[in-house]
Amino acid sequence: MNTRPKLIISSLDAERLEKLLDSLPPGSFPAKDALEAELARAEIVEPRAIPPTVVTMNSTVRFRVTSSGEAFELTLVYPRDSDGSSGRISILAPVGSALLGLSQGDEIEWPKPGGGVLRVRIEEVTYQPERAGEFHR
Repeated sequence: MNTRPKLIISSLDAERLEKLLDSLPPGSFPAKDALEAELARAEIVEPRAIPPTVVTMNSTVRFRVTSSGEAFELTLVYPRDSDGSSGRISILAPVGSALLGLSQGDEIEWPKPGGGVLRVRIEEVTYQPERAGEFHR
């Protein structure tokens, strides 16, 4: 049985993401329905009420591949901040959409470049704007 983890999203992130999705031309973002479904099933809370271990927009997250133990770190960003660097992942990427609202300890399936998937665990949210007191970023 594949149960989806609980999602918690700040009201600020939810509002900005809904505006972003509404602004996209039809057909420009194939995973739009999936991201809208994630937003719809999430618990929306005020930014000050976000638990410190939840992945929010602009959070930096350390991951570990469960099969190899390899660790890596990425920052979840809006498309305008996705500069192609290896340390950033856009919310419009399928994995980016899957990360939003997850917590430390949650695991997701990560598509491999040549096909197949890796099981990846969120080890730590190393930076979260809300935890840093940045509520209006």
